[in-house]
Amino acid sequence: MIPDHAFSQPQRDGLYRAIHERRDVRAQFLPDPVPTEVLVRLLDAAHHAPSVGFMQPWDFLVIDSLAVREQVHRLFQRENAKAAEHYANGRGELYRRLKLEGILESPLNLCITCDRSRGGEHVLGRNSIVETDLFSTCLAVQNLWLAARAEGIGVGWVSILDQYELASILNLPEQVYPLAYLCLGYVSEFHDRPELARHGWRQRLPLAELVHGNGWGEPLLDAALDEALAGGTS
Repeated sequence: MIPDHAFSQPQRDGLYRAIHERRDVRAQFLPDPVPTEVLVRLLDAAHHAPSVGFMQPWDFLVIDSLAVREQVHRLFQRENAKAAEHYANGRGELYRRLKLEGILESPLNLCITCDRSRGGEHVLGRNSIVETDLFSTCLAVQNLWLAARAEGIGVGWVSILDQYELASILNLPEQVYPLAYLCLGYVSEFHDRPELARHGWRQRLPLAELVHGNGWGEPLLDAALDEALAGGTS
């Protein structure tokens, strides 16, 4: 008999709903503060992410200072202007219309960092792939993001920042990398589609085109899986 460790159907539905309805929020933030007990649950969810060698390389900087956020916002504005130069004509016009951050509008900012020295010189499982500390920290970000969606809280990742200047603003030690600068808060709505898809920047790729069998570009040997993917959701 195979042990049944699966969640109940309502629990599974809730998990998959959080995954499919999670959005990168930039413009729908409400001014309502995030209650302390909710923020603790989100941070605890992030802290329970898996990590290679159980190194737990993450730290969490809770940024509620307007002065600090204004510095980060000025940094974003400068880097965003530089990024816009890569796009011309209609693409450039569309880029400049996109709302790509909520640093000042959201009631709270959070920076999740990666301490690249955490766990010592030799971390179990990290000998061959040293970037596993960064990968592990990304899992903490995803844990927090899904928990936030379940709590009705929007999260927006601001990636258009100079990481070295951001580290200086936040007084980070040399070995600590600012991996994710996030905007958090309750929102007026969660869009049914990702923001960039709604504005026609990019669309979700078909899953069937991204699954290979036993080697890159090789067909799947499992015909049932192949058929299910071909007729699956986008």
